Amino acid sequence: MEFFGLFKREKIGEPPYSYNELINIDEKEYPIYLKKIYKFRTNKNLNLKHPKTFNEKIQWLKLYDSTPIKTELTDKVLVRNYVEKKIGTEYLKPMLWVGKNFSDINFDVLPDKFIIKAAHGCKWQYIIKDKEKFINNKILMQIIKNHFDGWMTQSFFAWAGLEKQYRFIEPKILIEPLLRENTDENPVEYEVYCFNGIPKIFQKIQYKDTRVVSIFNKNFETINLKFKPNYKLINEKAEDNLKKAVELSKELAKDFKLARIDWILYKNHIYFNEITFTPFSGFCEFEDEKWNYKLGKMLDLNK
Repeated sequence: MEFFGLFKREKIGEPPYSYNELINIDEKEYPIYLKKIYKFRTNKNLNLKHPKTFNEKIQWLKLYDSTPIKTELTDKVLVRNYVEKKIGTEYLKPMLWVGKNFSDINFDVLPDKFIIKAAHGCKWQYIIKDKEKFINNKILMQIIKNHFDGWMTQSFFAWAGLEKQYRFIEPKILIEPLLRENTDENPVEYEVYCFNGIPKIFQKIQYKDTRVVSIFNKNFETINLKFKPNYKLINEKAEDNLKKAVELSKELAKDFKLARIDWILYKNHIYFNEITFTPFSGFCEFEDEKWNYKLGKMLDLNK
């Protein structure tokens, strides 16, 4: 992930901006800053009046479709209430601990493997595969504590490109079990892209020697869409678990213009992972740019 604040600028007021600049800007200036950030990230001008591409429409959503419910559902703790109400607790991962201070964690009562997350960010997390090795490695423990102490004072809004749903989430630390049968293997993941409440693009991600992806359309036919060039695209038949994830995603996403519902497969059961309202913060990379326009046509901002 690229953090704007880690790049050197030629002059103040030009992207990439520092964290302190972005966290303190007036909301009226969001469009100005976002256009500059978009130009910096994509080398393209952002059309907010008549957005056409997938990336442009995500930028529009970031500015003009931010709601309190999106903030609630971006919170990795509070979203559990929504999921329970909509589809039931059977699709929720167990929650082992939640709090605000890393020093309050009692590692003695935790299982041998788990994930520690900052509930108000994206990819602000650490995977612990062996608890004993972790707690006995004082240097590693201090490094991770320092990261979480820092994250608890920050808003992901100013790191990711003005995704407003992150701005006012209360910082919390969440610990979940590591749902892997083999700790050295990543689980199968599903990502269901819902446009105006309708699931239309489904992605299956698995990790073998490399990252392997299958992408399906609404008819469960594989398509030659690549969001990023750093994985192998394969054709395969859509399994029942993916179809179940799509069915449940429709219920979770039906009230939103755009929502990507993420799932994890573990022991032949799917578990909800998170809802993403502005995928890649609207800086998606396509191997074939035509997909930027194709996905853009799927999203009707007027609905």
